[in-house]
Amino acid sequence: MAQIQLTPAQRKDHRADAHHLNAVVMIGSDGLTAAVKKETDAALNAHGLIKVRVQSDDRAGREEIFQALADELNAAPIQHIGKLLVLWRPMPPKEKKVNEDRMPGPRDVKVLKNSSRYGQRPEVKTLRVLGNQRLTPGGTVKRAKKPQLKSAKKSAQG
Repeated sequence: MAQIQLTPAQRKDHRADAHHLNAVVMIGSDGLTAAVKKETDAALNAHGLIKVRVQSDDRAGREEIFQALADELNAAPIQHIGKLLVLWRPMPPKEKKVNEDRMPGPRDVKVLKNSSRYGQRPEVKTLRVLGNQRLTPGGTVKRAKKPQLKSAKKSAQG
């Protein structure tokens, strides 16, 4: 896989976003192992923008690790400063579970009621109407009626 190419302006924005982040992945003396790659991939999927701390003192080795992670994980190398590496990859879209049994949630409805005094402004009330309720023309909240079942006797006549 190839690494993602970003414009300098995009890289600058991601660097600014990564400023307050703490390192999520630590690479120890063993270097870049399969477990480290797996953990970095999981962190990129979860967060998108991550910092990786490398414990090695070898600058050339850190640069190789930085490029290897970017190439193998299809990520964009954002910044390499000291022992910190910053990587970015767009987060995959999350799939929403659709629940067929879900009922409509509560909704807030504004109701205008004319004042009992002549010349006064109408009063605005905000009412919360639940999924099993309805609002009458008079502005009161009532429970929704369940559909009535027809009796066998009436259906036989009609």
